[in-house]
Amino acid sequence: MNSPELTPHKLASALRKARYLPDDNLVITLFLSLKLKKPILVEGPPGTGKTELAKAASRALNREFFRVQCYEGITFEQIVGEWNYQKQLLQLEISRQNASEKDIFQDEFFIKRPLLSAFINSQPSVILIDEIDKADEEVESFLLQALGEGQITVNDMGTFHLANDLLVVLTSNSQRILLDETRDRCLYLHLDYPDPTRELEIVKALIPEAPPQLVKKVVDLIQRIRKMEILKKPSIRATVDWVRTLLTLGENQASPEILKKTLGVVVKSQEDRQKVEDQLTPEILLK
Repeated sequence: MNSPELTPHKLASALRKARYLPDDNLVITLFLSLKLKKPILVEGPPGTGKTELAKAASRALNREFFRVQCYEGITFEQIVGEWNYQKQLLQLEISRQNASEKDIFQDEFFIKRPLLSAFINSQPSVILIDEIDKADEEVESFLLQALGEGQITVNDMGTFHLANDLLVVLTSNSQRILLDETRDRCLYLHLDYPDPTRELEIVKALIPEAPPQLVKKVVDLIQRIRKMEILKKPSIRATVDWVRTLLTLGENQASPEILKKTLGVVVKSQEDRQKVEDQLTPEILLK
């Protein structure tokens, strides 16, 4: 889909075809990001579809997808690239034996990582900078500068300029406060857990073969579990996985016994499981 032809309606339709059900706020934010060429900062609880948004946008727009997975201690080299020292040393040895010289600071000796690969890709692309709140402020500042100026400088190689219409999606679980500059340069989108009606639509779209009564039962239980005082609330993916699990077991009705036996699909610690089991009474499970 070409950007000049894009409208919010067409974008929403393309996302649905990519099996991602957007609301109006998401569509408008993504549309403006594409038109204004501004990054999107997506925040919200874990498991609300932040990462999947970037993947779905890539599918919907038919763009190549790149991902930087941030973590504590991530470095410039792991984001942009690094020299292949072993290959450089081998070339130096070959040059010495052949009494010749070859510049070892060339593209063939450099290992490109996701950010640089996305920058120099010849076609419009999508890059996901996932969980930027896990990276330190120095890395965050570098990313902002690179994205804001549209260029990356690598020692001994020079400066690479942005070569395509790059959609940038940053996600955060709010583990630390992001720089004001990050928020200033981005459009903002908050994704929360969906309400029952919307979650029903999501599951039906992803598992159209599932019996409606089974989907409704699972969604109702998931909504109830999310209101409990547990450490990790079930994600949207967990809802989908629970329905698929029950279908795999041939449980179109989902008896109370099988629901309790498969709680491990949606509850991820023994402490949480005990709380959920205590509160999911037989009366609730039979509804």
